[in-house]
Amino acid sequence: MFALPSIAAIPTGVPGGVVELRLPQSTTNVFFNEIQQLRLDNRAIVAIPLITTIGDHVVIAQSAKSTTELPFEVIEKTYREQHLTVENQRLVNPLAEDMKRIQAESALIQTAYARFSPMPKRLNPIALPVRGIVTSEFGFRRFFNGQPRNPHSGIDIAAEHGTPVKSPAPGVIALTGNFFFNGNTILVDHGGGFISMLCHLSQINVHPQQQIERNSILGMVGATGRATGPHLHWSVSLQGTRVDPLIFIDVVNASASAE
Repeated sequence: MFALPSIAAIPTGVPGGVVELRLPQSTTNVFFNEIQQLRLDNRAIVAIPLITTIGDHVVIAQSAKSTTELPFEVIEKTYREQHLTVENQRLVNPLAEDMKRIQAESALIQTAYARFSPMPKRLNPIALPVRGIVTSEFGFRRFFNGQPRNPHSGIDIAAEHGTPVKSPAPGVIALTGNFFFNGNTILVDHGGGFISMLCHLSQINVHPQQQIERNSILGMVGATGRATGPHLHWSVSLQGTRVDPLIFIDVVNASASAE
């Protein structure tokens, strides 16, 4: 019989992070804010949007015969500011003709983010796509040439130009392209609404619909698009919600090692 956690054991997460919740064995679907969540065996990995209010929340676990509310708490996290200088002013304030391209590319990316293929049988261990120094964290309040922009939707990992970029988990290539802001970009569908986006590549080595394995080489580190130097931008999207990739790795891999 499944028992609800005691008040002292209620899991916590932060805006922009994820929280892991144990599920009743009979669970077939899990929802937070009416959005289906990633399930790994008897656990849910729940995406917490950056705009989530601080305080108590519940996830809905459904089975064929019952519905269970699983509580968790969102605690406060303060994200730092980051100020960047981009020499090409057009990459900060695009021209009118650039906006048509940007809007078309955004539609393609959002379509890829909206994919919800079957739940993955196994994700862990999730690995960093490239080894290097994290120079820009998730959630940074970013300013380009002094102008405020949206919070950073992933992490930036500095590495030498041409360093191989590997897939963090098995999946299928959902989209590739050379985009205005992101440069050479790959989106990988890992299943269950988990999508990786890898940007600013110097080279793309895969094609849409290609099946890839963990550590498959996807491309090479570069500085294409709006980049101040060679690095990899890696975003993790869960059902369209961008979350901190480092928190996601820690939670998913820790749950695997605990089994």
